Amino acid sequence: MSVDVNEYLESLLTDLGACGKFQLLFYCLVYGSMIPAAFSVLMMTFGGIEPNWSCNWLSKNGQLLNTTSQMMCNPDNSTHEAVCVSKTFDSSLSTIVQKWDLTCDREWIVSTITTIQLAGLLFGAIMSGQIGDSFGRKPTFFVSFIMLFAFNLVAAFSVSWQMFAVLRFFIGIASGWYLTIYIIFLAELTSMRYRSGIVAFPAWPIGTMIFGLFCWILNDWKNIQITTAILCVPWLIGLCFVPESYRWFVSRNKINEAHQVLTKIARLNGKSPPDFVKLCDIIAFTKTENTCDRKRTVVDILKTKHLLKDTLLLNVCWISCGYGYFAISFGVKQLSGNIYLNIVFLGLVDVVQICVSFIANKIGRKRTTFIFFAVAGITGTVVGILQFIDLNNKGQLVNGFAFTSKMCVNSGWISLIILTSEIYPTVVRNVGFGLNNSIARIGAMTAPQLVFASKHIPGLSYLLLGGLFLFSCICVVFLPETNKKALKDTIDENEGL
Repeated sequence: MSVDVNEYLESLLTDLGACGKFQLLFYCLVYGSMIPAAFSVLMMTFGGIEPNWSCNWLSKNGQLLNTTSQMMCNPDNSTHEAVCVSKTFDSSLSTIVQKWDLTCDREWIVSTITTIQLAGLLFGAIMSGQIGDSFGRKPTFFVSFIMLFAFNLVAAFSVSWQMFAVLRFFIGIASGWYLTIYIIFLAELTSMRYRSGIVAFPAWPIGTMIFGLFCWILNDWKNIQITTAILCVPWLIGLCFVPESYRWFVSRNKINEAHQVLTKIARLNGKSPPDFVKLCDIIAFTKTENTCDRKRTVVDILKTKHLLKDTLLLNVCWISCGYGYFAISFGVKQLSGNIYLNIVFLGLVDVVQICVSFIANKIGRKRTTFIFFAVAGITGTVVGILQFIDLNNKGQLVNGFAFTSKMCVNSGWISLIILTSEIYPTVVRNVGFGLNNSIARIGAMTAPQLVFASKHIPGLSYLLLGGLFLFSCICVVFLPETNKKALKDTIDENEGL
């Protein structure tokens, strides 16, 4: 009977208007909120840039040397032992490197701050997964935005790199919180026919391109932080009018509240509300499983054989995506060309993810994920090999293959997100998605360190990227297909056995 409930809950959105005024308002608010979220996550791609600088040297006997080295940590062509008495940074841009002189023996601080921020994303994803399933999608979503606003604003007035690092950690928590809950929110309030297209809409790449343009215009890390906080305000106000997921109400045995949400959707779309008695009768058949009062946790996933198997396979894929995305994003300054154009172009190549929904609907979620992962792995490996070879057009080749790899990493991740959100039943959907989202941050946390190491070991980060994605292709083969299937609301212990 649970299958009938799943199909009935799916059909409600279609009957109430799958593409009406409610959906238009809801999608605009959620997609718009992605802009400050993207700014928050990607700030260090600009804030960690090392501007051109020069150093004036003073010998131990107090003599000012007649040499000014360009971005050299030791005096060039000098036999004297000397110390740098002053540094002159390029005034055309302001980053945290310039603010707190994070060069030479302090260069490691930049990648460490980025890793600290990504550790925050890990904790945020874990917290959001459990909180979203326990207290609802809407309050979890709303709180994440309050945190993004507050921590971005305070970070702009940091008085030391240590204070800035702590605040980046909390910004990471807010970002991980947001990135976990928004997908589930979208999936549960979108009908089956449009779900993959809605989840695959390139809101994040658009946010990335806007971020690149703002970096070019503002050219100042502090102003970018303040701008990010300001951009949170209108979406905070708009989110007050977004209802809770009716599926979550049903999973918590709050049928009256679920019917109120469905009635609101029907009213905005000019449709008749669903029959309350019929809703109650159908839900009653699965009351012991679907509407139990016990709060679900990750333990419910780990003790269910088919969910445990799927989760372990998904974990490998999510680690690869987390590493791949951030390795290329934070390594953008190592690519050839203008840093601002590279940031914008990284977003532009990801706009192709809009095609993911059509491909995923046509050939399935699994096959789509497999294809993009395979291309990402191959092109990433090619970039790693090219960085060992001396070629005339090496810069153009590296850029071309790196951007292709980035496009496939992001597109494959979008397809994986669709697959993941549909594999888990409603009672543990946010917990399961949050678990995988947090696992992805383990891969992401290693990315800044390996990008830093790649300055001394060329090709290291991209060779690892290629290997991870090719291995993930094997894992995808053993995952279930979810295309054109109703979202499940209960844990079926016998499924997959």
